[in-house]
Amino acid sequence: MAIWAQTPYWLSNPNPNLSLRSSLLLALAVSICLAGGTLFLVPFHSARNAASTFSFSSANISTDRYFLNLRFPHRRVLAVKTDPLRVRIDQIRKQAADHAGLASAYASYARKLKLENSKQLRLFAEISRNFSLLISDHRHLLESLSPIDEPSLRRFEHDVKDRIRAARTLITDAKESFDNQLKIQKLKDTIFAVNEQLTKAKKQGAFSSLIAAKSIPKSLHCLAMRLMEERISHSDRYGDPESPPPALENPRLYHYAIFSDNVLAASVVLNSAVKNAKDPSKHVFHVVTDRMNLGAMQVMFKLKDYAGAHIEVRAFEDYKFLNSSYVPVLRQLESANLQRFYFENKLENATKDTTNMKFRNPKYLSMLNHLRFYLPEMYPKLHRILFLDDDVVVQKDVTALWKIDMDGKVNGAVETCFGSFHRYAQYMNFSHPLIKQKFDPKACGWAYGMNFFDLDAWRKEKCTEQYHYWQNLNENRTLWKLGTLPPGLITFYSTTKPLDKSWHVLGLGYNPSISMDEIQNAAVVHFNGNMKPWLDIGMNQFRPLWTKYVDYDNEFIRLCNFGA
Repeated sequence: MAIWAQTPYWLSNPNPNLSLRSSLLLALAVSICLAGGTLFLVPFHSARNAASTFSFSSANISTDRYFLNLRFPHRRVLAVKTDPLRVRIDQIRKQAADHAGLASAYASYARKLKLENSKQLRLFAEISRNFSLLISDHRHLLESLSPIDEPSLRRFEHDVKDRIRAARTLITDAKESFDNQLKIQKLKDTIFAVNEQLTKAKKQGAFSSLIAAKSIPKSLHCLAMRLMEERISHSDRYGDPESPPPALENPRLYHYAIFSDNVLAASVVLNSAVKNAKDPSKHVFHVVTDRMNLGAMQVMFKLKDYAGAHIEVRAFEDYKFLNSSYVPVLRQLESANLQRFYFENKLENATKDTTNMKFRNPKYLSMLNHLRFYLPEMYPKLHRILFLDDDVVVQKDVTALWKIDMDGKVNGAVETCFGSFHRYAQYMNFSHPLIKQKFDPKACGWAYGMNFFDLDAWRKEKCTEQYHYWQNLNENRTLWKLGTLPPGLITFYSTTKPLDKSWHVLGLGYNPSISMDEIQNAAVVHFNGNMKPWLDIGMNQFRPLWTKYVDYDNEFIRLCNFGA
């Protein structure tokens, strides 16, 4: 049924002169037209003209010549009876065109990003072509005015849906590559996850390294046992002389202090120092160990001629003044709480404080590590002495140290601070009022391992008494955590003379990026860290610097399978 848009003139403006008969005829015409299914409502100039120009039938309303001469206003059709299949096919075509355009846009953007060779660009371009081909193949459906074949329409719809599904999947997968915000968020998430994994791996690595550093390699244990066996079997060969040689107390010679329970490491230190000395006969080495390793040390240093160098081997138990009533750290080391802390090997507990984890090594329970604070009392007749750790290698003659003007300072050491690293704040608790009051948190730290001590200045400054004072205050570890460096920094706070960095290069036990030029120019290189050269975890690029001074001619070393 079609209806003209404007209200018929004869309805909106009825003629008062219209007769009753004419009105009835018009009403009848409207009823018959409604029953027939087609009705044209048209404006008339008068009701009488309308009544005379219509002829009625049960099926339609026709016009005569007079009707054709009537004037009709031009009006627009508001709605027409549409084909639902045609509406459906238009919607499918629009969806296909939208996704084809989207795929083309992604392909165009990929070209701008110079991704011509990427898989994504090829896929987007292919999907866009597929949409175009699909629409082209079904053009007869899209443009034909004839009735639409519903099975063909269904096939067309199925093909379009398949391509739309493929396009959406590809866009979802590729969105991260084109959406900058999404890419940034993805990168942030990745960085966060990797940092979490890195932190966890660092803790586990530090803990594993700590366990490895605590261990004694089988070959090293073998060497100590074979040397001890030799000492027991031939006790007459290795007994101490009745009176010590005068050279051991001669202050005009060059004296070294080496405190260690590692017989192989101590021998490397001594071998390297002797080999690079201009006149070994003027050098005196004071080797101190514990009672358990004393026999092995005695045998090791009597099996070889050290070019006239003088060697003294003693156990720290022989120094009677070292007892718990005089030495605060001995009393503290006997504490069950402190020993439990050192030997607590659970990962979740041992890694709580990764900054100070290196100080958890049980070597700090050994009195050998604290003997350095008692050098003036151990060697009362000496004026100066060079302290060497057992993980160093001497590469040059170091007698020039005895010629240095110490300016009244006690400790000659190489400073290790750079930027904000290795400052006093890193080693001590500056939230404690005593530490905050006495020390500068930005003061530069220095290294143990090669320290030249003026023993006369030490006695004058009463440094041992200062050490005892602070060690007693730190019984509950509130001033510093662990180790010997923090109390050393405190004891020699204002009495340390900085040495040139070429005297002592550190980090060969943890830092693989040290330049070989710096190492070759150093008088002493230090394998500080957990990766000691006698362990399997030692760094291969630095290990030859140490193995160079291992005495592979020693029959006991050969028997214990130390590889060259």
